[in-house]
This record gives sequence, C-alpha cells and structure tokens, in this order.
Amino acid sequence: MPRVLLVDDDVDLTEMLSLYLVREGFDVHVMQDGESGVAEATRGGYAIVLMDIMMPRMSGIEALHRIRTSSQVPVLMLTARGENIDRIVGLDMGADDYVPKPCTPGELSARIRAILRRTESREPASTLANSRVLQVGELALWPGSRRALWSGQPLELTGTEFSLLDVLARHAGKLISKDAISQQAFGRPLARFDRRIDVHISSIRQKLGTRPDGQSWIQSVRGRGYQLLED
Repeated sequence: MPRVLLVDDDVDLTEMLSLYLVREGFDVHVMQDGESGVAEATRGGYAIVLMDIMMPRMSGIEALHRIRTSSQVPVLMLTARGENIDRIVGLDMGADDYVPKPCTPGELSARIRAILRRTESREPASTLANSRVLQVGELALWPGSRRALWSGQPLELTGTEFSLLDVLARHAGKLISKDAISQQAFGRPLARFDRRIDVHISSIRQKLGTRPDGQSWIQSVRGRGYQLLED
C-alpha cells in the first residue's frame, strides 16, 4: 500500500481526497501547513508527497525547496488555476508534476500512479534487468534501479528528470519531438502550452554542465524537439 503525504490547509478538500485515495488503495497521511509537511516528508517512508502551493506558515514552493535539500521523494504540486509562474518555479525546483485545482479525485489518482510507475523500481536491484546499463558517452543510466552517473559521478535526478533523460538517451544523436518525449516519458500526449518538459530539461542541462565547446549536451530545435549529443 503506497504511503501518500497530502499537505494542504483546505480541510474539506483533504478529507474528500483522502477518502477517495484510501478507497483506491493508498495509505494517506495529512498535514495542513508547509512547515509540518516538510518535517513529515523528510522523515522518509512516503512513496509520494502531494503539496498545495498556497499554505499558511510556509508556501508549497518553499516547502518543496526544503524537501529537495535532503530528499528525492516524488512531489506532485497542487496549484490554483492561473498560477503559471508558480507551476514553472515548482517544476524548476524539482517537482515531478502538478495538477490544477479544482481537480477530480480520479485525475489525481491517475497522476499519482503515473508518477509512481516512473519512479519506483518494479524489481529488486539485484536482478539482471536492474543491472543493464544504458551508456551514452559520459552518461550511464540504470533504468531498472533508476540510477545515473555522469563522468563517473552520481547524477542526482528527480523521477521526472530521470524519465526524460532516459528517453533522450535511447534516442541519442537524433532529434525527438516534445510530443514523442511526453508520450514515452509520461504516457500521455503533450498538452497545448505545457512547458513542463522545457523546464525539466533546463534543470537537466544545468546538472550536466556544458561541452568543451561551451554548448549544452542537450540541443533544442525551436518548435521541433530535443536531441542528446553523443560526444
């Protein structure tokens, strides 16, 4: 039973979502302010954190920042419609996805399961599947255990960043459209005006650094897509 931490100060909403998610097979724990949410999330043991942006004592953006200093637990942000800037900032700081409110419990459950499919290893780390490595130049990815190395050093990636880099690595040297990336990484077509891929790839670029010629390892073609360079 996956453990879910729901952090939101809306009592009626958290009660409704908790009841639904429990029926869907999740173990739900609720905190109603950002400060308490951070303390609980960083204790560990949760499969995913659902975090509202607008909360008392500490905003969801600040709470996400504090969580990311010590944990890579998947975080799904809950945003009011129209908070485009906050959504982009949240993704840039390491959120795995966001859901605009009001949302249906069914949509939220589907998003949670999609994130968990991307971030949880389905097999023990000792299996052959988890020992297979995807190597592209200085990049090494182990999709089974979702581990990454860059130039021989551990590469800290969020679940969403790993999924995106995995897709780019499998098509290394080739241009792949954003819609194809969304389908392969997230299992759904790219929504109109959705910038989450751009934001996450910007974060990956920062973590990889630049090539000897000063260019990024991930090249973009405006209006077409992205390409991971092989060397």
